Amino acid sequence: MIIGITGVFGSGKTTVAKLFAKHGYKHINADVVGHKLLDNSVIKSKVVKAFGSGILSKGKINRRKLKDIVFNDHTELIKLNKIIHKPIINKIKSIVKKNKKGKIAIDGALLIETKCLKMFDKLIVVKISRKEQYRRVLKKGKYTKEDIDNIIKSQLSQKEKLKYGDITIDNSKDIRTTEKQIKAII
Repeated sequence: MIIGITGVFGSGKTTVAKLFAKHGYKHINADVVGHKLLDNSVIKSKVVKAFGSGILSKGKINRRKLKDIVFNDHTELIKLNKIIHKPIINKIKSIVKKNKKGKIAIDGALLIETKCLKMFDKLIVVKISRKEQYRRVLKKGKYTKEDIDNIIKSQLSQKEKLKYGDITIDNSKDIRTTEKQIKAII
């Protein structure tokens, strides 16, 4: 069983995937796969060529600098996605292939946008209230309200994502409420 877990920025996709992992699912985080691929010499070279050496810090791609560029200019985000999406999907497919008979939970914000829905037996959309979304993301201290607004604008809306889901998990409340929903799904 391969499930895709998606939702808007800050909805708790990774938290939900980790809860599935507690129930025997192998967790694959598309963001982590993408971050590792930025160290790949071929991909790193393409990204530096596209965005300039100013995104480097100590010879590595500084993800914060790259985020500042792509989440403030949709054209730049499209450019990055053209470089990185296909390698991310290929790497995920490779991991899935090695775990053919297992239960797998793949979490990623752009599972719908990358048109890889045929990969999943079920797609779960994690939804969250806007107020709780901002509260949780701001609490982490990594993003400003403006950063959050820019990232949200760059993705499909929650309303649109919900149209694609086979299952919806409401992650607006506490972790116990979310876990009860996951147990019911399993």
